[in-house]
Amino acid sequence: MDTGSDLIWFPCTTRYLCKNCSFSSSNTPLFIPKQSSSSKIIGCRNPKCSWIHPNAQCKDCNPSNNCTQICPPYIIFYESGATSGISLSETLNFPNRTIPNFFVGCSVFSSRTPAGIAGFGRGQASLPSQLNLNKFAYCLLSRKFDDSTRSSPLILDNSSGSDSEKKPFIKNPVIPGRSAFSVYYYVGLRKITVGERRVRIPYRYLRLDDEGNGGTIIDSGTTFTVMASEVREPLAAEFESQLVKKMNFSRALGVEVLTGLSPCFNVSSGTTRLKFPKLKLHFKGGAEMAVPQENYAAVVG
Repeated sequence: MDTGSDLIWFPCTTRYLCKNCSFSSSNTPLFIPKQSSSSKIIGCRNPKCSWIHPNAQCKDCNPSNNCTQICPPYIIFYESGATSGISLSETLNFPNRTIPNFFVGCSVFSSRTPAGIAGFGRGQASLPSQLNLNKFAYCLLSRKFDDSTRSSPLILDNSSGSDSEKKPFIKNPVIPGRSAFSVYYYVGLRKITVGERRVRIPYRYLRLDDEGNGGTIIDSGTTFTVMASEVREPLAAEFESQLVKKMNFSRALGVEVLTGLSPCFNVSSGTTRLKFPKLKLHFKGGAEMAVPQENYAAVVG
């Protein structure tokens, strides 16, 4: 489930190939379009083709003939991988609902990807958009549960009732040449605190301006929180100040050179449970998120 992308795709056809993937493509369930009576290839003139190809060139079509040209193959790039294939129209079945003509990607080649992705972004091809959802909820488990079988529910809601606790996302302005930004969900991050101290971050790096610069997005498909250097550096400096001056830790510069990570600190070998200063994200409207320590501090060695 990826809130930072739109396309819903899965391994497709008996010739599916996945290079440098963490799973065996030979053991991955494959979708075979020929075995589905409701599966159809999206045509080049189909309005849904423009969801992934806004400027699709249907060279073999003209107003006087029936166009048989298919929607051009797609290639979608992710943070560390990519997938490519053809666009299909299928029937999506839920226990109490059926959605015909559902747009999906039939991937025939992938590199460094999971076994399929459900796009949950703002674009027309995403699952929430195609289901006309008013809201959805998914609780991402803490990193400490990576090796467990724990899971969490996904809630898809298309009811029209009001919700007093519902907070709207910030809408990214439509900027020519920056259409990709319209996929993302922006949230109003106002400040970051370490312990009881507010990190000195110029607010212009947190807010979203009229040209689409800055701001904070939620992306469930990205492993790490990524910050601009103007945000990360004062945050790291505040941790260093509190750990060195208040807790008497010293910087492990040798480890930083070897790993490329920073800041790193030397801690007592007899320490079984370290308690770092609490990291909190403060959002517009008063919401606060206390980040679990294991998600921002890792013990090495």
